[in-house]
Amino acid sequence: MNVLFTCGGTAGHINPAVALARLFQLRDPDCKVLFVGADGGMETRLVPKEGYDLRTVTITNFRRSFTPAAIGHNLKTVVNMGRSKKQAQRILKEFQPDLVVGTGGYASYPIVNAAAAKGIPTAVHESNAVPGLTTKALSKVVDQVMVGFEESRSHYDCPEKVVVTGTPVRGDFFQYTRKEARAKLGITDERPVVVSVWGSLGASVMNRQMADFIALECKAGEPFHHIHGAGRDYKNVCAALKELGVDLKDHPSIDVREYIYDMPVVMAAADLVLCRAGASTISELTAIAKPSVLVPSPNVVADHQTKNARVLSEAGGAVLLPEKESSGQKLYEITADLLTHKEKRDAMGEALRHMAVPDASEQIYKTLLALTRK
Repeated sequence: MNVLFTCGGTAGHINPAVALARLFQLRDPDCKVLFVGADGGMETRLVPKEGYDLRTVTITNFRRSFTPAAIGHNLKTVVNMGRSKKQAQRILKEFQPDLVVGTGGYASYPIVNAAAAKGIPTAVHESNAVPGLTTKALSKVVDQVMVGFEESRSHYDCPEKVVVTGTPVRGDFFQYTRKEARAKLGITDERPVVVSVWGSLGASVMNRQMADFIALECKAGEPFHHIHGAGRDYKNVCAALKELGVDLKDHPSIDVREYIYDMPVVMAAADLVLCRAGASTISELTAIAKPSVLVPSPNVVADHQTKNARVLSEAGGAVLLPEKESSGQKLYEITADLLTHKEKRDAMGEALRHMAVPDASEQIYKTLLALTRK
């Protein structure tokens, strides 16, 4: 069987496709896989690192603005849609896929749309709680729409096509128990563990707030362990802490890192997570049932992180704190309250377990396999 995955833009779109590709080849070693992304997209770096062939099409997004720059960009996108359609048809002719799966991002549109027009079995998977423009458009032409949450079903015009499968999460996130992870991190006392991270590259606004947060926990006598991933702002965070009179050498329970490379271990040890609300993040938090305080990035298309966070918060699995209302003091107060009241965290974890689809990869695999058998 030949399976074509198309995705791009963010890790939240790319990681599920990679997880599914691995499962298809695990079940059928003769299965051939090809990825298709956009010229210059994140997928051109991530997919080859996973060992998969990648073809690209020339496609850009639409900007929801009427500024001269946006209008010029959108006119270019219209031209690129014509180019990408021809490129997609050429790729389909050469690879001859038995199945085409889009997992989000505007790179998915030309190849999935062209495949659907040819009668090739097609499906899309949306990791975000609310579909983006691409998924919304493709939902009208594909055979199956797969979503991460039951709450997402109502956002589609063809609900009969929608199946709740969950979103694949890396298997190593389930490798450690809380006790095992704490031991691996060298934590020997019973104080809770807080993990804070604001994206792989960090976020300057939130990192400045975390400096204030860390100063407050130092003043309080380090009531919990804290692992913070600062990303590219690492030096700025260290400088801000110095200005606040904090020397991390005097506070061994506070671990400020540039990057958290052992994220599965750290997340397994966590009692509370402070983070953004991207698709990958909410999928991981739900799958491993970790209570969280979500501060959505206000700088993403269609404010989809707020929509993601709202799904978790309305279900009782997270606290939603808009960035404009957030501060180091506010984050610390919410954290201290949740760590003081274990029953609140237990209720949040139970709400997440109720939402989760623990065997998401298997559910998606079965759904896709059924399409090919039709």
